[in-house]
Amino acid sequence: MASIVLRVFTDFFVYETTKSVVVKSWSVGIINRVVQLLIIQYFICWVFLHEKAYQARDTGIESAVMTKVKGFGSYLNRVMDVADYVAPPQGSSAFSIITKLIITDNQTQGRCPQTDGTFKCTSDADCMNITGSHLGNGIVTGTCLIKNDQGQCEIQGWCPAENDKVNVSVMEGVENFTIFVKNSIRFPLFNVTRGNFPSDLNKSYITHCNHDPILHPFCPIFKVGDLLKLMNQNLSKIASKGGEIGIHIGWKCDLDRSLDMCKPQYTFTRLDAVFQHSSVSKGYNFRFAKYFKSPDGTEYRTLHKAYAIRFEIIVSGNVRKFSAVPFLINLVAAFTSVGLATVFCDIILLNFLQGAEQYKAKKFEEVSSIETVSEQMTLPGQPNANKSDGKEL
Repeated sequence: MASIVLRVFTDFFVYETTKSVVVKSWSVGIINRVVQLLIIQYFICWVFLHEKAYQARDTGIESAVMTKVKGFGSYLNRVMDVADYVAPPQGSSAFSIITKLIITDNQTQGRCPQTDGTFKCTSDADCMNITGSHLGNGIVTGTCLIKNDQGQCEIQGWCPAENDKVNVSVMEGVENFTIFVKNSIRFPLFNVTRGNFPSDLNKSYITHCNHDPILHPFCPIFKVGDLLKLMNQNLSKIASKGGEIGIHIGWKCDLDRSLDMCKPQYTFTRLDAVFQHSSVSKGYNFRFAKYFKSPDGTEYRTLHKAYAIRFEIIVSGNVRKFSAVPFLINLVAAFTSVGLATVFCDIILLNFLQGAEQYKAKKFEEVSSIETVSEQMTLPGQPNANKSDGKEL
């Protein structure tokens, strides 16, 4: 047991040094150079030229967005302006353009029958089973109100209850509405600030231009109809049920080039596309109310269920610039990786070629100590050169 422990201990304290073995083999030599060439090409073409790994990057973009909608629509014999169909009115990066309204006038607090078909009843017992339901327009009282042989559960809340099953038309002129987008960004790592249009932009140009990916790629004014065409969306369908549209502003800048080349790129997408064929919830709608008081002090309201196109302005950025640290790190990695060709060739020589055992014998050599080697070189019966022969010099 002690000898085993001693052997493990002595084997631990060994030193390995590289031994160069020249293998004169055309096949292995070609494989070695091809693998080295592939590794060098990978680092030059992909790492340095494509990925630009010699540059430092900043993706922590600071962004501010302001929007403004313009246009007039026609709805229910009324002319609608931005105060009527834009919500919320603050001009933030997320806003909605209302395209259809279901209006319930003169609602007051009281009791009335529910209008939803799921609240039909024949007796109070049917209504008692659904007390506490949040699917109606008020609190279910448990009373069944029967009129003309048809029963509906009674609710307590704003009456008359809303009926959102009625068919109403959509607003006309939505496709001509325009959206002005003002975006300013800053990359804190390099202290670079940019805007989606220059401050000296010609006023007459920005007044009359509409964004076009080819003709006017940097015009910050977007026409609703043009956006829907770029996404292959049907205006009548999205105006009837509502939907969510994303306007993505991407900033990809190379600061090793001119700063004037740091310009935004716009892309557009239907954000709720995954729910277009859903039977549970499709489109986009919300409710809001306008409150009033009668001369006798009774409060009443007008309830609006609005179907709208919701717009989201999404900003992302990636700016890069030459830096010595990532350049040196990737350069060292490139030189180190070239050595993988030697490892690959060693695997072939040691396992797959004829004469592998001979190659192993040449490549690996164990040396216990210099003294041991010297003793092995001394033949039996031959006097030790280190010992004195008894003669005096």
